[in-house]
Amino acid sequence: MTSIAICAPACPITPEDAARVEAIAGDYGASVHIHPQCYASAGHFAGDDALRLAAFLECANDPAFDAVWFARGGYGSNRIAQNAVAQLGAAAAHKCYMGYSDMGYLLGALYRARVGRVCHGPMVADGRRDGGEAALRRALGYFTGEREGLEPSLADEKHPVAAFNLTTLAMLAGTPIMPGLAGHVVMIEEVSEHLYAIDRLMFHVTAHLGGVAGVRLGRVSDVPDNDRPFGAEAQEIVADWCARHAIPYLGRADIGHDADNHVVPFGLATGVHPQ
Repeated sequence: MTSIAICAPACPITPEDAARVEAIAGDYGASVHIHPQCYASAGHFAGDDALRLAAFLECANDPAFDAVWFARGGYGSNRIAQNAVAQLGAAAAHKCYMGYSDMGYLLGALYRARVGRVCHGPMVADGRRDGGEAALRRALGYFTGEREGLEPSLADEKHPVAAFNLTTLAMLAGTPIMPGLAGHVVMIEEVSEHLYAIDRLMFHVTAHLGGVAGVRLGRVSDVPDNDRPFGAEAQEIVADWCARHAIPYLGRADIGHDADNHVVPFGLATGVHPQ
């Protein structure tokens, strides 16, 4: 049976969120352990930095668990990511880690350190969304060996890949936890940002993506209305900034802040880190 530990390095979940996962985990031959820290509260966060760090380390360093599933995004994993990676033991290297959005800080740090198998994919809190059960099942299926939930372009991809929320990737750039992405196809998605903010983020991100094999754009959803039209849609903005830096724009990706978010394992399709 696949044993999955769930912790919340950013914002908390509710017992109802956990119950949705517990109700279907057995369908996949999986057991889930919900760390009590997932319900903690300290202002914005699921407990203070020390508590969130300790919970992640308990889950990652425990050899009884096969995977660490991040409960929810929001904001906060960047505050603990560098310390977290520095304290990982041997057991952490044999696990799969899954999340997206703010969890991109931890995913990036883990990938940079070549720890475990890192995946951009659904989180426990996604069960709240319309169609959320499908997202939970997509993640549980991946943890237990199914590959039907993979992002479709991966079937023909020959390059290593990575996927991030655009804002998270922009904040990662230039920090000690930014992974090397040369030679990778980088998938990006965004939610609740004005189009001018997408343009500003792409200005910054593309300056840090020299040598990548290309960029794919996931969904840019819930774009707020501005006081005037920006003059270009998200795909035009991304393609334009890629062209300015001679980065191939490869089209769309089936990822985003929604229940249709598909799984993107970092690295090569074989699961091996590129050298």
